[in-house]
Amino acid sequence: MKNVLILGATGTLGSAVRQNFLKKTNYHLTLFARSANQIDPRPQERVIAGDVMNAADLDRAMTGQNAIFVALRGSLGAYADRIIAAMKRNHVSRLIFITSMGIYNEIPSSIGASGNLEHNPILRPYREAADTIEASDLNYTIIRPGWFMRGPVGYKITHKGEPFGGQYVTISSIADLVLRLVKDDQLYSRDSVGINTPA
Repeated sequence: MKNVLILGATGTLGSAVRQNFLKKTNYHLTLFARSANQIDPRPQERVIAGDVMNAADLDRAMTGQNAIFVALRGSLGAYADRIIAAMKRNHVSRLIFITSMGIYNEIPSSIGASGNLEHNPILRPYREAADTIEASDLNYTIIRPGWFMRGPVGYKITHKGEPFGGQYVTISSIADLVLRLVKDDQLYSRDSVGINTPA
């Protein structure tokens, strides 16, 4: 039995990951969101309304967790700092963090190099978060998805330093990967992986 905290539980990916866990595991889930009143929890879930920038909120959510899944938008570099500090205070080591393709300028011209950080400064917070996580001593996996789309599970993984594989990825594929990463805490440990759905 594992305890998993989802930060950003009401977003597109947080919701998809939650539903995948509910369908395929008996894990205890802690659902953390600003708008937690939107959540109707199941018996194996608890809901926390909180702010990632608030240390007390994070500490309350992280107590007793085995893994933290982060699917947030906004000041991701600052969020990563707060999350890592809270994980250390609460002796949690497994972190799975969503960033974006392009943060290492890894998108080839055949896919659309204009999506890379060097041409797309909106990715700067995503890169800042990745740099902060990679400098930590956590058992992290950074996930760099392509553009989200609906569809069945089916995906290709690329690693940091390799060209990104394709523009799009299904939401169900990301949810499947997250479940695998929580089940096996050595899978892609201390790695930054791209995920795309082959055409």
